[in-house]
Amino acid sequence: MARGNPDAVALGPGILYVAVLGTTEPTDLTTPWASVSANWIPLGYTDEGSTFTYSVESENVEVAEELDPIAIALTSREGMIAFALAEITASNLKRALNGGTITAGTGIVTFEPPDLGEEVRTMLGWESEDGTERWVFRKALQQGNMEINRRKGAEKATIACEFKLEKPAGAKLFKAILAAPTRA
Repeated sequence: MARGNPDAVALGPGILYVAVLGTTEPTDLTTPWASVSANWIPLGYTDEGSTFTYSVESENVEVAEELDPIAIALTSREGMIAFALAEITASNLKRALNGGTITAGTGIVTFEPPDLGEEVRTMLGWESEDGTERWVFRKALQQGNMEINRRKGAEKATIACEFKLEKPAGAKLFKAILAAPTRA
């Protein structure tokens, strides 16, 4: 007797994408992201893949006449995508700091962070390596500490990112596209 479906087990770090708000979203698992919209740009290597977290907070509704709560009221929910970019580029600094200015010069490129209040929200996308999953996160703001560690040996520098999801106008926080019937 089968205890589960081995084809539904997900493996691998996948590929992360970034796009400007309002970019056309993928609707299937086969159309390349760049064909959906040229605004979808791969983020490149990460240190250990990515983590999507979704949490719900609640409070019990209690009355004196009952020992058990008579209801549970949801008070908040939060979605977040965390990863550490392994490519130290001006573009990745701009993404990790929610905007800023990149200036190209002769043999150099400079980056300056955005002024307070000039932060830019972004869309994020993720695709599994086996092509059976795509996730679209519709509005995100990097809110974690940006930390770049420099160490000896093979210990590479990374740019840590924690993007919190915000409710986009007229849409849900995210959309998951999964292969059927394997992931139904």
